[in-house]
Amino acid sequence: MGELLDPILKSPEFLLTRNLCSLFFVVIDIAIVFWVWRDANRRGAMGWFWAMAALVFPFAGWIIYLVVRPPEFVADARERDLEIRAKEASLAKDYETCSACYKPVEKDFLICPYCMKKLRKPCVECGKALKLNWSVCPYCKTKQ
Repeated sequence: MGELLDPILKSPEFLLTRNLCSLFFVVIDIAIVFWVWRDANRRGAMGWFWAMAALVFPFAGWIIYLVVRPPEFVADARERDLEIRAKEASLAKDYETCSACYKPVEKDFLICPYCMKKLRKPCVECGKALKLNWSVCPYCKTKQ
């Protein structure tokens, strides 16, 4: 059987095809290792470790990385956290904070429900909440 395949295995076309396939495999393996390293670094998942896994186990390491890799990039997680903080800040603008305990209180609270600090005084005429240093009620024009 060896002498039957010998002319095919030693032909220049077969050798060229074999060498090109080997080169293609090496280039694809290097590209996969580079992609795994870069993707793992962007996702915060020890890029050097996963690149070595993809290098030692060429396609198995890549497939295992695709299964266990973190679901989002670190930059996306930071952006999401910033958006959450911005939304919380915009929601907090609707409320004031207590100067003693820094908990959110509504604008018409007379005392803080958490620490019982006096926040405002009621108007003697209309009963609306006034700041402590106001000497006249802006709602009913009554002097305090």
